[in-house]
Amino acid sequence: MESPENNSSRIETVENCSAPESQLDEKRLHSSAEATGEPLKSDAQALEPGSSHQEPHEHDDTKPTPAYDVSLEYIDLVRAKSLGYPTEETPSRDSPTSSLSYQDLEKGIGADIIQHQLGANEVEEADDLPFRRQLGHSRQPFNDTGWISVPPKNLPQLPPKRARRIWRRLRHTLFAVYQRLFSIVLIANIVSIIIVLTTRRNKQPPGPSLGNLATATAANLAVTILIRQEMVINALYTICCWTPYWFPLRIRRLVAKVYEFGGVHSGGGVSATLWFVLFVVFATRDFAQEDLDEPAVLALAYIILGLLLGICTLSFPRFRVVSHNTFERVHRFAGWLGVALFWAELLLLAKAQSRVPGSDRVGILVIKAPAFWFLLLITFYIILPWLRLRKVDVVPEKLSDHALRLHFRYTDLGPVMGIRITHSPLKEWHSFASIPGPDKTFSLIISDAGDWTKKQIAETLPKYWVRGVPVAGVLRMAFVFKRIVVVTTGSGIGPCLSMLVSYPKSARILWSTPEPQQTYGDTIVQAVLNEDPNAMIINTRASGRPDMVALTYHLFIESQAEAVFIISNPSLTRKVVYGMESRGIPAYGPVFDS
Repeated sequence: MESPENNSSRIETVENCSAPESQLDEKRLHSSAEATGEPLKSDAQALEPGSSHQEPHEHDDTKPTPAYDVSLEYIDLVRAKSLGYPTEETPSRDSPTSSLSYQDLEKGIGADIIQHQLGANEVEEADDLPFRRQLGHSRQPFNDTGWISVPPKNLPQLPPKRARRIWRRLRHTLFAVYQRLFSIVLIANIVSIIIVLTTRRNKQPPGPSLGNLATATAANLAVTILIRQEMVINALYTICCWTPYWFPLRIRRLVAKVYEFGGVHSGGGVSATLWFVLFVVFATRDFAQEDLDEPAVLALAYIILGLLLGICTLSFPRFRVVSHNTFERVHRFAGWLGVALFWAELLLLAKAQSRVPGSDRVGILVIKAPAFWFLLLITFYIILPWLRLRKVDVVPEKLSDHALRLHFRYTDLGPVMGIRITHSPLKEWHSFASIPGPDKTFSLIISDAGDWTKKQIAETLPKYWVRGVPVAGVLRMAFVFKRIVVVTTGSGIGPCLSMLVSYPKSARILWSTPEPQQTYGDTIVQAVLNEDPNAMIINTRASGRPDMVALTYHLFIESQAEAVFIISNPSLTRKVVYGMESRGIPAYGPVFDS
């Protein structure tokens, strides 16, 4: 018999053959005889004393070897083809199966690798998940007690953080990408305000015209609305995902920060408010000097200003955490009312200007005003998502008392696409990342994280409202990196699976959650292991909350990854992102406006 070292290009096992079992056994016997050069023995001869296939003694710890073990261990592609197995190409000498023992192969480990090498288009999944050997950490078997990873005792020591503490704080908090985008938009508008005020101070009347101030306000509102529009967001992600792998990591890590575009949204909103403050100031002056004889213009201006100030005030992150529903409703209804009143303000302002001798008619003045076209664009994109409002059927799958999976069957979704669902379209909307499925199906996972989610789990319903188009999320930018580490807690595994099922490169998974198997079910755990057989799944009920920064760094070094992505609660997300970024490791996690 040839040694395994001289047969690294051979296939060690073949499973799921379509031939009848009796024919397969006969073929295996023939193959075994040909491989060893021995004559084929009958069943009786095989069981005679002195045969090489006797049962071992009771004290023998070795496993009894089947009569056809040689054909299982050493079947080359020619022999496999003659036995009816599909073949396409000869496996390379660095085949992953070369490191698997016969006992592993007999248990079914590596069957998917082998069938892929033989050219099988479909691989049947075993009924029972095999126990997989782990690298870097130990694991308990997948059974009724849960699939629990035991983190390694000796984690690599975290390297020191870069730069001094004060500079780190400034760089990764006050001057993060979101804050930088906000600052760029706001400073650009402040500079524009200064220029307008200084260049118009010697004019008569001094200062900018009300029409120009209305245009500046409308332009900033248009930027604020458009940057949050689903199709614009998807376009930004698509363009950034075109970044090739051969680009320097420095460029790719910067491009991946596109999800912090919310800084443009908030910067535009604050800037629009500043411009409208000037509008109110100069409208008040003109009315006091009797240059403006339309009191309704001034009255509407103060109402709109109050709405803008209210929206900006309630948008502070601290308030959003305390009362998100109030923030969402004020943002929506005050925004709609503000746009409607702005339309009325524009018409009244044009009416007042038409009274000036030599001016055009009201309609002509309105069409000539740039603010008119900005408001038209704003109104269109506010209405557009609601034109796609519909109620769809869902199939609820209760994973446990703490988690629910909803199955949708109405459209195909790409990787890392999220949808908004609700029972009350005018009150609140909740965004969830989807897990793509076949034939226009997808699903999402809801876990107990508040009053609304708790109610959905307790009272499953067959229909939900959806609106707009699915929108990409932060994990979409994982596709610009060659290797990544995915860190998540609880139901954050849903968005991660949405990305991992389509991610073409290598990824390591760290999932920390209470009772993963009991809470989310075998299907979700199996899906995680399908994407990373060595996934570190930690049951916090059994081992407590781990040091996520240290474990993340451990997996980052072990896998030689390029970036870390985390989906978790805001506190842990900030902690892990800061812990990685302050050590020079690219790390990404959702922010409020991502």
